[in-house]
Amino acid sequence: MAAKLKKGDKVVVLAGKDKGKEGEITRVMPKDNKAIVDGVNIAIRHVRQSPNSQGGRQPKAMPIDLSNLALLDGNGKATRVGFKVEDGKKVRFAKTTGDAI
Repeated sequence: MAAKLKKGDKVVVLAGKDKGKEGEITRVMPKDNKAIVDGVNIAIRHVRQSPNSQGGRQPKAMPIDLSNLALLDGNGKATRVGFKVEDGKKVRFAKTTGDAI
């Protein structure tokens, strides 16, 4: 089945501590059903110093479940994703506006 959310999509968080926050998907992990979104679900990780980088406490975006994310349509509102066939190709579209994504 085709993925409803892909890398580069603008999404909003529907549930959890970051509910209502918006961001862009930087990585999708379909096997785990999770995605990493910029500025969402940030955790502090302690990193050891190396010759190339400074050590210390560094913020890191952690994966969030795909079921807690909704795609933003052209108006900036959360929408569901549908699929339709155009010119023999499967195309994603926003259910609220009907626009292709």
